[in-house]
Amino acid sequence: MARSKKASSDTVVAAAEPPAVEAAEQQFLRLMSHEMRTPLNGVIGMLGLLSRTRLDGAQRAYAEAARSSAEHLLGLVNDLLDYARLEADRLEFDSAPVDLEGLVRGVAELLSPRAHDKGLEIAWSVAPEAVDIMADEGRLRQVLFNLAGNAVKFAETGGVRITVERSGGSLKTPKLAFIVDDTGPGIPAEARGRIFEEFGHVDASDASRFGGAGLGLAVVRKLAHAMGGTVSVADRPDGPGARFRFEAAFPAAKHMPPRCAVSLAGQAVAVVSPDPFVRAAAAAQIEASGGTVTAKAPVLLIDHAARPAGQGLVPRPADGRAVVLLKPSERDLIARYRSSGFHGYLIKPLRRASVAERVLAASGAQLTMQPGPPPPPPEDDRVALTRFSGIRVLLVEDNPVGALLASTLLKREGCAVETAASGHEALDALKRARYDLVFMDMRMPGMDGPSAARAIRARGDETPIVALTANAFAEDRRACLEAGMDDHLVKPLELESLRASLTRWTKSADRAKVAAG
Repeated sequence: MARSKKASSDTVVAAAEPPAVEAAEQQFLRLMSHEMRTPLNGVIGMLGLLSRTRLDGAQRAYAEAARSSAEHLLGLVNDLLDYARLEADRLEFDSAPVDLEGLVRGVAELLSPRAHDKGLEIAWSVAPEAVDIMADEGRLRQVLFNLAGNAVKFAETGGVRITVERSGGSLKTPKLAFIVDDTGPGIPAEARGRIFEEFGHVDASDASRFGGAGLGLAVVRKLAHAMGGTVSVADRPDGPGARFRFEAAFPAAKHMPPRCAVSLAGQAVAVVSPDPFVRAAAAAQIEASGGTVTAKAPVLLIDHAARPAGQGLVPRPADGRAVVLLKPSERDLIARYRSSGFHGYLIKPLRRASVAERVLAASGAQLTMQPGPPPPPPEDDRVALTRFSGIRVLLVEDNPVGALLASTLLKREGCAVETAASGHEALDALKRARYDLVFMDMRMPGMDGPSAARAIRARGDETPIVALTANAFAEDRRACLEAGMDDHLVKPLELESLRASLTRWTKSADRAKVAAG
């Protein structure tokens, strides 16, 4: 837990609040988090379901606008709660090994729909010398998501790039720089201090034009200071726009697997894209895998966005083998590119392991494997449907809207779902039948989720239990794991995270309870 010491100019320090007062404040924050998040999660989830039904153009626009407003309100709630906890020096940090590539890739992919909807590119890379670290991954993600989300919000053309570089430190305690570049309007020098202040904006009209209370960057600054680091903003050095930089030293993680099991040693690759961020990120990922980037090469990565005006496809180059780069929304072009002679495709934002796989497949070279986990499938099919036909799920949720949302998503994945509205009902259901997985709400009247989990484990029942919680506080995560649950999902439920949880906990060979931190 990070705590700061505050003193007045005459060095008189105020007495600490009694423990009972501190405990009451923390309980109030948890309660307010739950009470505000629960209805908002329901609104966001149901609008998501609505958007997957047959709607005309106007109805879809209304539904998307409503969901955008609800997500904005949820973001404000999150910022307010985090800011209150930071002000009270009550934000906890759980240190664990952090896979930097997985962290940055996840932030980029989470923001990619928002960026692509605006016509922006989003790209990422991690330098090989930026070694994996011990840190609170959730808090690092929050910093990056706020910085990159802010960049997507203000950029109207061009794109956003997230990079991690080594900036000093020692072998045991490397210093890393997390950098977010954008092609937005930039930050005037006189406003660069103000934007990190509470309710601070570059311009007074920004709050109404772009939305936001001006707390996101204030939270970033406080998180950066709590992690012993700094955050700053400057002009982007290689063009118009801004560069945000969070820098801090962290302990190096030990015994982490290699980042990519496939080597591009000896492979030359050319990259063609009208977007400098896409070119730079692709080049960085190729070089991090051991390859070289040249103007002419046997394998060419060519962006669909590089097609000449008025043409539906990028022309296939006369020399070499080509791999096309597509946005997720352009997947319907895959068959046409294959029939025109392209040797594969990659989905943006690019993944380094997928780039290495596809380059080797296109070149016809044999895979040179490095020690570590097996590589991903050659086709980077990140939106492929995963079905769970026949999986029996017990859904324990007292909120009718939350229950409807979760059960609908589960049934669409092929699960057989039975619902219970309380911990007592869950115990009765588990007496009557066996289930492959239990999704358990944390807060319910009568017997809450942790109490029900303890009762289930006391019987010797080892059915996997995944907590469903509207809270994202570290103590809530620990509470569910200490009660005997195996994992947790934060609401609003996202389809990909739900699929990942189903995959993890319905395949017995892959089960491994998450660490409590």
